[in-house]
Amino acid sequence: MRKLGILLFMFGTALVAWNGYSWWSQGQSVTHQPAELKKSHPGWNVKNAQEPFRDTDNNILMKSQHSTGDEVGTLEIPRLGTKYPVFWGSDEDTLKQGVGMYDSKWTVTPGNKGHLVLSGHRDTVFKNLDILDSGDHLYVTYNGKTYDYQIRKTWITDKEDRSVIVTKTTPVMTLTTCYPFTYIGDAPDRYIIQAELVNVKEV
Repeated sequence: MRKLGILLFMFGTALVAWNGYSWWSQGQSVTHQPAELKKSHPGWNVKNAQEPFRDTDNNILMKSQHSTGDEVGTLEIPRLGTKYPVFWGSDEDTLKQGVGMYDSKWTVTPGNKGHLVLSGHRDTVFKNLDILDSGDHLYVTYNGKTYDYQIRKTWITDKEDRSVIVTKTTPVMTLTTCYPFTYIGDAPDRYIIQAELVNVKEV
């Protein structure tokens, strides 16, 4: 019994250590560079609602050739001073790397007219999303272009809400993470930020 107890203790310690390392490594994927990001995006603090950008690259949905887990771009939020790597997919292994870009029949990649959805864990990469508000800008760099999205609204919904990740007919981006941010365990809700494309520029 003593040996079993020791083995269980060692297993538990190893599990806690591994979870702690995973949590730490996810947070390390976020780069904090406020001055550089604000300089790179001179219109980041323009809060007035800008006209939607409709001239996207393709009128017909272009399917991506990425594989799950591939790093495909970046997300930059000058208001938070943070830059995030974006990976293809939204499965648990991909989200352990950083921000995940949804691959589904309802979503698209930047440059297509439709719904771009990015997801991240609330206690690592997306832990400060609740600071953002309507009018703030989110910049996604993908395939040599930077897409400027302006936040239109934020809300909280149940994790089973199927009305969030749906087909859109205009260029819209949604950020989603679990909520409450300080909840211990499997959070019951989702924090949603929805933004509209307002500009596109070459990198």
